Amino acid sequence: RERLGFEKVVTGYGLTETTGIATMCRHTDDPEVIATTSGRAIPDVEVRIVDPDGEETPRGKPGEIVVRGYNVMVGYLDDPEKTAETIDADGWLHTGDIGVMDAAGNIDITDRVKDMFINGGFNAYPAEIESLMLAHPDIGNVAVIGVPDDRLGEVGYAFVVPAVGTSPDPAEIIDWCRAEMANYKCPRHVEIIDSLPLNASNKVLKFELRDRAIAALS
Repeated sequence: RERLGFEKVVTGYGLTETTGIATMCRHTDDPEVIATTSGRAIPDVEVRIVDPDGEETPRGKPGEIVVRGYNVMVGYLDDPEKTAETIDADGWLHTGDIGVMDAAGNIDITDRVKDMFINGGFNAYPAEIESLMLAHPDIGNVAVIGVPDDRLGEVGYAFVVPAVGTSPDPAEIIDWCRAEMANYKCPRHVEIIDSLPLNASNKVLKFELRDRAIAALS
């Protein structure tokens, strides 16, 4: 508030399919809530966090964000199959976003469903792993994807952009990860690259990285 010069600052979450907004902080919320979450469901709208079976997860446990209410679209124009994939029989819109919900109903968006991979039965979230890896002094940027593995189903493959003036060693980074995070989160492969492929919105093109990783492992 001090930096922006605004008396009231709030955060929110929404997507085109919810015609704008689905959750929002209130201006009376604690600054910590406003700074670290995307708020809670707006009036007359329901928001849940669910597991792959559609069951609501316990508070604090990640899952897919689903939304139901007057703001949810009727469907995609001339695409009933895509509509049926996105809105279930009970009217819940499956956003494709991974998040967690606190005791007050505030959500924190952490990843995308399509980016998650399953390592030995555990759900691994690339955005979380990337955040942990950025604490390594030799890592300037990083993108993590899941690649097939005969024993574990999928394992992490990290593309690392070196921090300025450093020369990261892939083996050392893997050892560091083993010491800093749960085993199922630790990438089994690390590749050093000059830069990450980005689209016009500066989002990492993970499908390109996935193709590159699979080619390197084949």
